[in-house]
Amino acid sequence: MVNLTRIYTRTGDDGTTALGDLSRTRKTDVRLGAYADVNEANAALGVALACGGLDDDVRGVLTRVQNDLFDVGADLATPLQRTYEFPPLRVKAAWVGELEADCDRYLARLEKLRSFILPGGTPGSAHLHVALTVVRRAERSVWAAIEAYGTEPGDARGEGGVNPVAATYLNRLSDLLFVLARCANLPGGDVLWQPGGGREQPPEVR
Repeated sequence: MVNLTRIYTRTGDDGTTALGDLSRTRKTDVRLGAYADVNEANAALGVALACGGLDDDVRGVLTRVQNDLFDVGADLATPLQRTYEFPPLRVKAAWVGELEADCDRYLARLEKLRSFILPGGTPGSAHLHVALTVVRRAERSVWAAIEAYGTEPGDARGEGGVNPVAATYLNRLSDLLFVLARCANLPGGDVLWQPGGGREQPPEVR
């Protein structure tokens, strides 16, 4: 249970912050950057939901994803260890499977894509494209943290690694948001890229 009785603590005024295991790290730590980007992705999804215009079933999926992203952040904030007094929340492969199932389900509603598309169309689609770019940045940040800390559990003598399933989750989420952004432009359809800004004719599709 979360119980926030005071918002400011002054403990971060020295440029450090607490991780999930109560150890402290610099605010410039790549691990911190990874879950900060996940937090930003969650906020971008909140804007997409607040703008309206998305189908109820899509809103349900995105609400589930928003809750998942809090869990992804909690996972990234807690270094992998060999043993825990209280086992922390970890991203699971089954969550990735849910995203893949959603991708398949919504992709079935769309025509085959024969061109790159531009972010835009409906407000819902445009906001989902923004969220998509933030999720992709978050995934890159997680891989940077993995490069720095690895994926192995640590012990009392050293830093623990990063759960790689968190990166996989974000990768699939970016795929899903691309599909949902296209769905948000139905029935009007995609905003297609015109090579050369329309000044050049695209090659014929064979």
